[in-house]
Amino acid sequence: MSISIYFGRVVKQLRDSRRLSQEALAERADLNRTYLGEVERGVAVPSLATVAKIAAAFGVSTSELLARSESLLQGESQHAELETLAL
Repeated sequence: MSISIYFGRVVKQLRDSRRLSQEALAERADLNRTYLGEVERGVAVPSLATVAKIAAAFGVSTSELLARSESLLQGESQHAELETLAL
């Protein structure tokens, strides 16, 4: 899977954990709500500027938001490798 899928999952998890609607997060990040939904689903690949806007809206650094996405990606990759070995 693409990193954009994992980035979207992280954005949705953070948004849900902070009890924000897509509308509220989009407004904080100065983004269109429809576009934010596409980012969350991994359909849209956000630019670095958009990643920075989303991170700022959450009050975290851009690097932290990307690191969380990368960590999720690596965790899934390791899980898939273990499943392959088990077969």
